[in-house]
Amino acid sequence: MPTALGTKIKQLRDQRGYTLDKLAELSDSSKSYIWELENKAPPRPSADKLSKIADALGVTLGFLIDEDSDQTQENAEDALFYRNYQKMDPASKAMLKAMMEKWLENK
Repeated sequence: MPTALGTKIKQLRDQRGYTLDKLAELSDSSKSYIWELENKAPPRPSADKLSKIADALGVTLGFLIDEDSDQTQENAEDALFYRNYQKMDPASKAMLKAMMEKWLENK
């Protein structure tokens, strides 16, 4: 019996026109492993494998494992930008804010 994760993987794979073989190749997995994820409730898949599958499907790992999430790759890039921003020192943050405000004024 498929799990929510398996159903989501299959839907995303179908939307992208990927065969089991293609997704297996892109995610460094086996065809049988992808099939099991889609159609059975295998023992807990590793985060590394799920991350590779998410990358191959163009979604975030969070989106893949969260039934209620609708995060696309674009939203994931925005989230990554913000995480990187949070790591910046205060002077760099101020400079980036000023550049962004100036850019928005001229838009």
